[in-house]
Amino acid sequence: MNRLLKLAIVALVASCGGGNFSAPRQLDNACAIAAERPAYMRAMRATERKWGVPVHVQMATMYQESKFIGDARTPHQYALGVIPIGRQSSAFGYSQALDGTWEEYQRATGNRRARRDNIRDATDFMGWYMHGSQQRLGLSKHDAGRQYLAYHEGRSGYARGSYNQKPWLIRVAGQVSQRSEMYRQQLAACRRA
Repeated sequence: MNRLLKLAIVALVASCGGGNFSAPRQLDNACAIAAERPAYMRAMRATERKWGVPVHVQMATMYQESKFIGDARTPHQYALGVIPIGRQSSAFGYSQALDGTWEEYQRATGNRRARRDNIRDATDFMGWYMHGSQQRLGLSKHDAGRQYLAYHEGRSGYARGSYNQKPWLIRVAGQVSQRSEMYRQQLAACRRA
């Protein structure tokens, strides 16, 4: 009886949606992502309605940040190549939000229960952040590349042009922009189909 009770509890916890943090199978196909993970699309559409950030911009940013993995974390750092000394940053979840920025989002939106490993909360965070970048920096919500630079460097870093000292980051922002356009075209095609 005790074993049966344990199995029932495990089944109940698994049914609450706390388990599927793996990446979708076809990351280069927006229509396949939408079909495989309809909850992702519902969350992104809700964010688009609320904050005005297009789904394809959210998708491209999330691809770059976490590859759509809900419990993604930055790699560990090692002293002397073998002694673990912690992670590279506090970035976590679908949106790879840092602890401090996530807490700012929670305070600003009143959503104290928001979790970075919840797709609805993560996309809402991205929308909130990109909306703020439009308000403070004048960045178009449709400009995935520039939004990504502000997202990665922080708004103050973006305003200072810190990304100009990082050719690799400018290249990554270009890739985010290209992926956003690819996702935009794919989503338009699968809506017509």
